[in-house]
Amino acid sequence: MVDLQSRLQRWVKVQAFKHDGYLHRQWSPAYLAEETDEYWALVSKASLVTESDGRKWMTKEKAVFLLFKKRWMNVIAMFKENRGICYYVNIASPAIMDNGMIKYIDYDLDVKLYPDGVERTLDENEYERHIQTYGYPPDLSRAIERSMEEVKAMMAEGKFPFIGSEIERIYNLFLEENKPVPAKKW
Repeated sequence: MVDLQSRLQRWVKVQAFKHDGYLHRQWSPAYLAEETDEYWALVSKASLVTESDGRKWMTKEKAVFLLFKKRWMNVIAMFKENRGICYYVNIASPAIMDNGMIKYIDYDLDVKLYPDGVERTLDENEYERHIQTYGYPPDLSRAIERSMEEVKAMMAEGKFPFIGSEIERIYNLFLEENKPVPAKKW
């Protein structure tokens, strides 16, 4: 079991920016359950999300948030009660750790994979609009579109992170490491 001090240090905030550098959205701290050379895996039971305009809302389900260090994507795997895992993929810059926060640039295109296997691409109009608004250079647009193709192939082939048992394993790390601290006997 992880000691209390180490546990407290593993709560991390996530910030999403737009291409122009302005903060788009941020999440209340989530628990860093696993880190590899490829990704950070954060876990939450519910998160407070703050939008750039100040609006705040709460997520409703437990989730694993995978922020990739080298891939142009991040994935929120949400546990839908009695239905399974729903995956929400943000096409985004590779994430970085900066001053204890994980940060990335959100590039608008999203893909949702429902528990029944149905896939839906989201925000294509927003992406097209932002190509003009933010002046995405052609090489950036190609990277974004390649990432979208990669994500859809990974979904179709059932590759990580689109493996329910792996998402459950990561969530269980969080549960195991956050059991109540035994009371001291005086």
